[in-house]
Amino acid sequence: MPASVFLLVSALASAGCRHRSLPPIHPKKPSNAIVQGARDQLSWGTHYYSAYIKIPYPGGDVPRNKGVCTDVVIRAFRHAGYDLQVLVHEDILRPGSRYPVYRSSKGPDTSIDHRRCPNLRRFFQRHGKDLPTGVGKNDLATWKPGDIVFWKLNGGLDHVGIVSDVKNADGIPYVIHNISTPAEEDCLTAWRIVGHFRYPAQGIDAAVEVHRAPGG
Repeated sequence: MPASVFLLVSALASAGCRHRSLPPIHPKKPSNAIVQGARDQLSWGTHYYSAYIKIPYPGGDVPRNKGVCTDVVIRAFRHAGYDLQVLVHEDILRPGSRYPVYRSSKGPDTSIDHRRCPNLRRFFQRHGKDLPTGVGKNDLATWKPGDIVFWKLNGGLDHVGIVSDVKNADGIPYVIHNISTPAEEDCLTAWRIVGHFRYPAQGIDAAVEVHRAPGG
């Protein structure tokens, strides 16, 4: 990763976030497989690494000591038995799916498509439950452990994380994400929220086959 990008990411990491080490108001053991899959990554020693890496399909992953924000989501969902690499790829191939088109892409690429925030957001828009993005008193009840949140960082970059089962004193949940290394932080309101989804949604689209991760 270019030094300038790393410095930007590191600076953003310290802006507006409080780390999980602060005493939570409602500590409890995670009961959600997605949250547990995200939390497991806190001990992996993963560092932010955004270079393209060719990976197998299905069940492919970059080395666990490397990753970006989307990899936290991908790995967490694999822990719960959902292979987003396959789900996103097969959805991109569906007529009319209208996924973003990238100038550098010659066509669908199973090594990178599911690792891009705009593609993940498009998938959850199509097949997840679209939820309120507000964090006011009337909206807090809509935020549940295992939900997916998308932000626009202060510099305009896309970012994504998994909603935790830990809350701060105001009832706002922490988020497990990777902006330099995986962390569980009080950062839901640190940046502009542009998406809030739950997957699988109740009454999930029958056209989307649930692909179990290897060993799931």
